Amino acid sequence: MDGQKLTVRAVERALDVLSCFTASDTDLSLTDIAARVQLHKSTVHRLLASLESKEYIVRDPGTEKYRLGFRIWELAANLARGDEPAQILLPEMEKLRDQVGETISLYVRDGLERIRIQAVQSNQSIRRVAPVGVRLPIAVGASSKVLIAFAEPQLRQSILDQLTWSNEKEPQLFLQQLDEIYKAGYATSMEERESGAAAVAAPIMNRAHKIVAALSVSGPSSRLDAQKMKEIAPQIMSAAKRMGTMLG
Repeated sequence: MDGQKLTVRAVERALDVLSCFTASDTDLSLTDIAARVQLHKSTVHRLLASLESKEYIVRDPGTEKYRLGFRIWELAANLARGDEPAQILLPEMEKLRDQVGETISLYVRDGLERIRIQAVQSNQSIRRVAPVGVRLPIAVGASSKVLIAFAEPQLRQSILDQLTWSNEKEPQLFLQQLDEIYKAGYATSMEERESGAAAVAAPIMNRAHKIVAALSVSGPSSRLDAQKMKEIAPQIMSAAKRMGTMLG
């Protein structure tokens, strides 16, 4: 019985730690969390280590602060509740789909991968099907480049340092591309990951001006050519800006 009580207490404490992130702060230090849950730092550190190992919590090596991991987003993608971020943004995604006529996706970064947490399929007979929950490489595709380009400088460099490059010039060329994407406000990709597919993506920034997700429009490259992507980019950026306001 005592063991069962201890197990339940540990679960309750872990949930209390996760609940700390329901406030406006998205990044919290060990000291911040310990103060909020009123536990010793050593206890909180063990709880955070367990949550981090299961990807419910992510620690930023640069700042030593913690934030919610994207396992939370994966769970949320399977919920029918209307107050989850992926559900909150769904009407705007549907509106954008109706405007541009292509498949709309929402991506978040998890380490060196991106996860599709929401998608609205195109109504056209020939279209790109985008299943929710899929993990893709962080270095390839419009959404991946947006998630890196608009990340905070320290985090951006950390990601770049972990990528594998084919030659010495590639990192510098990629960095130049990221700078151009940041200035333009959006990224494009043409058959980078998948033959016959193209995409345009823009960042969804919260009110603290931090990127929380990438909004992507994708479709067949025969329909979504360079000129078309340039034409619809302002609509995508406008939709992403509205979504950022909705997320707070």
